[in-house]
Amino acid sequence: MSTLARTDTSVIGRWWWTVDRWTLGAVALLGGIGALMILAASPAVADRLNLDSFYFVRRQFTLLPLAAFLLVGVSLLSPRAIRVLATAVFVAALIGVVLTLVSGIEIKGAKRWISLGWFSLQPSEFIKPSFAVVAAWMFAQTRLKKGSPGNMLVGGLFALIIVLLMMQPDFGMTVMVSVVWFSQFFLAGLPMGWVIIIAALGVAGIFTAYTTLPHVASRIDRFLDPSTGDSYQVNTSIEAFMHGGLTGRGPGEGTVKEILPDAHADFIFAVAGEEFGLIACLIILGLFTFIIMRGFSRALEQNSLFILLAASGLLLQFGFQAIINMGSSLHLLPAKGMTLPFISYGGSSLLALSLSIGMVLALTRHRAEAGEQ
Repeated sequence: MSTLARTDTSVIGRWWWTVDRWTLGAVALLGGIGALMILAASPAVADRLNLDSFYFVRRQFTLLPLAAFLLVGVSLLSPRAIRVLATAVFVAALIGVVLTLVSGIEIKGAKRWISLGWFSLQPSEFIKPSFAVVAAWMFAQTRLKKGSPGNMLVGGLFALIIVLLMMQPDFGMTVMVSVVWFSQFFLAGLPMGWVIIIAALGVAGIFTAYTTLPHVASRIDRFLDPSTGDSYQVNTSIEAFMHGGLTGRGPGEGTVKEILPDAHADFIFAVAGEEFGLIACLIILGLFTFIIMRGFSRALEQNSLFILLAASGLLLQFGFQAIINMGSSLHLLPAKGMTLPFISYGGSSLLALSLSIGMVLALTRHRAEAGEQ
């Protein structure tokens, strides 16, 4: 593809010379690391569950080509098409979340998944990127068109999402959607009085969740004082990093994957730390940092408020999710079942993240024509 001439006016030619190839390469590298980590971590988990050793490997590798196709395909779209796509995905995801409450699969006391035969879909994963784009569109309309009800509409949609997520319940997803929505609202020009009010409501919401949801209280208590409950997973994760040292024990030589229930998902960063060491963990952290900073840099070059707000929301989600996963593994944050983007096992997460990064690449492409905005 690098042999394409700059004068090539085909769809692929125009895409190749306008898309951020550095970000595309960094995401591909993350995906390659993720494939390696799935191979390293998941067979031991499958064996403990009396499944075929490569059960999780096959499922994840089956979805990788689809995820790559989705990411590249979405990155070909114009900002206008991204708005249409995000709206359609958002409506479908909302319907999916409602269906989980009616006939969803209950896992660990929460109904977040819909069974689609061999694949279990988590609709709330697709609410995150689609709502970020829809919210950006409405916030931008409010700023650019006097009398637009965009802020009221997006506020109502946000309240609906929070109610549905808490009914599942999914406190972690609720916090992530809230942080991104508030950040976009702030960037769009939220008055300082509203900043204080919304921040106070956020604190009140966390306090209410702590006092009314036992699993939330348990996780926070164990984070603040490990002696108050079972901290086996976090303690084991910390030991894995200690055993890994600077360069790790070597591929396949780790033992944490044999005893951690979620070694292939929530705690895959601990497997990376034990088998490949601190240097590999810093490379992973560096890739996440590069993608986020590069994305913000490209977004700031655009002259569209919608693009700035949408790209910012999508990148904040991406970074926040990575921070939560790595922070939980290192006991820097309360434990939360959230995947490490493009590295952990999880089909819904992989597809939703591919959609998200695809939209970032589409929105931050260099465009000469104002009409493409």
